[in-house]
Amino acid sequence: MTRTRLKPASLTITLSLVLALLTLPAFAADVDLGSGATTGALDLQSIGPITFGSNGVLFVADSTRAAVYAIDTGDAKRTDAADVSIDDINAKVAGLLGTTADDIVINDVAVNPLSNNLYLSITRGQGESADFAIVTASASGKLALLDLDSIRYAKADLHDAPTEDQQDRRGRALRREALTDLEFHQGTLLVTGLSNEEFSSKLRKFSFPFKGVAGGTNVEIFHGAHGRWETNAPVRTMTVYDIDGEPNVLAAYTCTPLVKFPMSDLANGKKVNGHTVAELGNRNRPLDMFVYKQGSTDYVLMANSSRGVMKIDLNRIDEVDQITDRVADKAGLPYETIAELVGVDQLARYGEDRAVVLSRTDNGSSLRTIALP
Repeated sequence: MTRTRLKPASLTITLSLVLALLTLPAFAADVDLGSGATTGALDLQSIGPITFGSNGVLFVADSTRAAVYAIDTGDAKRTDAADVSIDDINAKVAGLLGTTADDIVINDVAVNPLSNNLYLSITRGQGESADFAIVTASASGKLALLDLDSIRYAKADLHDAPTEDQQDRRGRALRREALTDLEFHQGTLLVTGLSNEEFSSKLRKFSFPFKGVAGGTNVEIFHGAHGRWETNAPVRTMTVYDIDGEPNVLAAYTCTPLVKFPMSDLANGKKVNGHTVAELGNRNRPLDMFVYKQGSTDYVLMANSSRGVMKIDLNRIDEVDQITDRVADKAGLPYETIAELVGVDQLARYGEDRAVVLSRTDNGSSLRTIALP
C-alpha cells in the first residue's frame, strides 16, 4: 500500500523546518550502513520501537513490513546534554503534521548519543489511513520532521514473522507483535517479537552493518503470576546489563516477569530458558526501561502501565533464586516506586545523570528531562 508522505502543515512551519534542517550537519559519509545501503524514499508501513546505535544511526521497527531499518540521520555533531522541557508535546507534534493532538500517538522516544537530540516515533491516524513519521526535538524545544523522502538507509527483513492473517485467541493480529523492542549493544542489534513458529517468542541478534538474516533464538520463560512456562509471550521491553563481566539481556514481559538471558546463549535456531529474577505484579505491562548506576549500586528504571515507575535494585541479580513456582503478586529482586513520576509512557537515558520522560499530564502530555532518581 502506497502512503502519502507526511508534510508540515503550513508555509510558516515549512520555513521553520527548512531553517532547522540547515542547522543540522550533512549526512556523515563515514557512517557504514553496509553494502546494501541505499538513498531514497523510506515508505514505512508502520512504526514502533526506535533506538540509536553508534555514529548517529537510528534503528526503526516496522512490524507490518516485518523489517528493521538503519537510518543515517546525519545528526552526528557532538553536543552536550541540556535540560529539555516541552509541554503539550502531542499538540505541538500534531501542529507540525497538520492534525489534532488526539490523532497522534508517540510510540517511542530515543536519544541520539552524539547530538543528544530526541527522536520520536509517531503514528498519525488509525487503520488503513494511518501515516508514520519521525520527529526530532532539540533541547531548545524546536521540533522538526525528519525527511524520509530522500534518506540513506539499510534494511533487514524478518523471514519468519507472523503472517498477516494470523491472530491470537482474542482475534488480534499477531503481525503487529513481530517487532516489540530494539536495543543496540557493541555492534549487535537485539530485536524481540513474535515469529510464525510454534514456539513463537523470539530474541534475534543482528550484526551491524546488516549481514544476512537473523533467524533468532526461541525463548521460554517461567511466568510466576500464571504459574507456568510460556513460549508465546513476546518481550515488551529490554536492556543489556553485565553480570560478572558477561552481557545479559534483561527482558520484561506483560504481567510482569523480569527475566535474564546471557547473550552468549543466544544463537539462531536454539531454544533457551530464561532465568526469571523478579515478578513485579500482575495486571500490568512494562513500557520502557534502562540500567544506570547510583553510588555503588546498579538499578533498572522501568515505566509500567499501571504500577508507576519502578527503581529495581540489581545488586543481587546473580544470587536471587530463579522463580519456578506460582507467585501471588511479587517476588525476587526488590524495587521501589518513584512516587513523583506519574503517567510515564516512555523513558530513556539522557547523558550521564538524567533521563528523558514522556508523561501524560492534566494538560495533554510533556517531554522533559529529570535527574536520575
